[in-house]
Amino acid sequence: MAASVLTLIAAEAEADTEPWADAAARALERLGAQLDATERLAPRHAVDIPFDGLDPDQAEAAVRAGLKLGFDGPPVDALAQPAAGRRKRLLLSDMESTVIANEMLVEIAALAGIEKPIAEITRRAMNDEIDFTTALKERVALLRDRPAALLDRAARRIRITAGAAAMVATMRKHGALAVLISGGFTVFTDPVACTLGFDRAVANRLLVEDGKIAGVAEPILTRDSKLATLTRMAAEHSLKLAETLAIGDGANDLPMIGAAGLGIAFHSHPNVAPRARHRIDHADLTAALYAQGYRRDEIVGG
Repeated sequence: MAASVLTLIAAEAEADTEPWADAAARALERLGAQLDATERLAPRHAVDIPFDGLDPDQAEAAVRAGLKLGFDGPPVDALAQPAAGRRKRLLLSDMESTVIANEMLVEIAALAGIEKPIAEITRRAMNDEIDFTTALKERVALLRDRPAALLDRAARRIRITAGAAAMVATMRKHGALAVLISGGFTVFTDPVACTLGFDRAVANRLLVEDGKIAGVAEPILTRDSKLATLTRMAAEHSLKLAETLAIGDGANDLPMIGAAGLGIAFHSHPNVAPRARHRIDHADLTAALYAQGYRRDEIVGG
């Protein structure tokens, strides 16, 4: 077996990865990599290119440059990693703009008629322009004394990201523990975790008094909390960090993404994606399964 593998995933299930696979193979060979036969994980949609003789990080960088991949590039994603131990036994996933398409404070703000200032604070926080804890407190302060009924109305707007249910169900079927972790609020994470089948959820708690939004409970879950949760969960289940997958979109996800065996920035912010070892810019969350070597017929609901 080759020591490393490059996985290419097209954004659409009907797209043909063959031209991109050929171009990726040439990029690897130019750097002296020895290639094994391409393996199709999903016909036309996802392929593995096993290789030796080249560091995976360099291989991924070479392919990204050769294919001009990125937000504005071709609708294909590429991840290179060691071939051994690809299937992870602990999943730690962010919620907002990851397993759901929404940012829930923005949804609440839209219902309250103050969407623009909260959306701007959210954008700056997720792009690592301002401290997440400060940003969270500022946004909740803008919602103080608004009716708590807004939370139920906002929850009805939740949109599950394509591939999220398959990612969780497939990994759990193969023995992984799935944890949903969010800088958002338990009022949203708990039902989303239940819907998608996560084993547990970790998030901040929004305070409600006399039927009105009153603040956020301390301590606030931060980027350091996410990293600490990853390391604690791995230790509790006797797992090495190499056996973990962390995925998220924001700057507050970078520490856990950096520490995990497979860390992925998913459809992330412009200042975040280049700082993550791996990124998925185009495909849905089943890409996290293909990156682990799952074939289409192994994906629950796939």
